[in-house]
Amino acid sequence: KIEEVEDKVQGKIEEVKEKVQVKIGDLEKRLSELEDRPINFPANPDLTYSRPTVKSLTFDGQTSWTVFKTQFDVVSSANGWNNRVKASQLVASLRGSAAEVLQ
Repeated sequence: KIEEVEDKVQGKIEEVKEKVQVKIGDLEKRLSELEDRPINFPANPDLTYSRPTVKSLTFDGQTSWTVFKTQFDVVSSANGWNNRVKASQLVASLRGSAAEVLQ
């Protein structure tokens, strides 16, 4: 029974690794596309304002990717992150087995 549970857990870890790897690939592609675009700053800096920031999350592969992704989207929207910041924050949020896909 322990072996069955271990196999199931390992299977789930592999699923998460694959999903995270696909997401990282998507983010790298989007980041590359954004690097080619000019950065437009507001003409009048007096019109800019500071939003309250929402703390970013961590993902270790043990929790649901769908739940984490939804929470990450809410945090990124609340913080006003652009795609480059989202990519950086996503990479920084990975822990444990989820972070191993970065190697």
